[in-house]
Amino acid sequence: VQLQAFGGGLVQAGNSLRLSCAASRRTFSNNAVAWFRQAPGKGRDFVASISWNGGRTYYADNVQGRFTISKDNAKVYLQMNSLKAEDTAVYYCAQSRFANSGRELSNYPYWGQGTNVTVSS
Repeated sequence: VQLQAFGGGLVQAGNSLRLSCAASRRTFSNNAVAWFRQAPGKGRDFVASISWNGGRTYYADNVQGRFTISKDNAKVYLQMNSLKAEDTAVYYCAQSRFANSGRELSNYPYWGQGTNVTVSS
């Protein structure tokens, strides 16, 4: 499985970006998908995840109310509003083998290459 995240860029604080994730050779119809991010010099942190049918979503506390994860069969999206400088990171999408996998990084074996998001203050 190859995943590709795109839609990143440079944006001013307070503005919005929408990230997308697409998968080659499979769809997202049966599996949970998550977004993680890695800031410079830090570990990879959970951002949001969505179950196979979109019925369950999970968010990190520091993005709750600002970010929204959604999906269709072809792509998974991360709408990021009210961006802050601390949201600056490389954002990765990842897919689980299971229908609902929550926040744990270890539940997501399939990863994309990531897309850079830089928020200027």
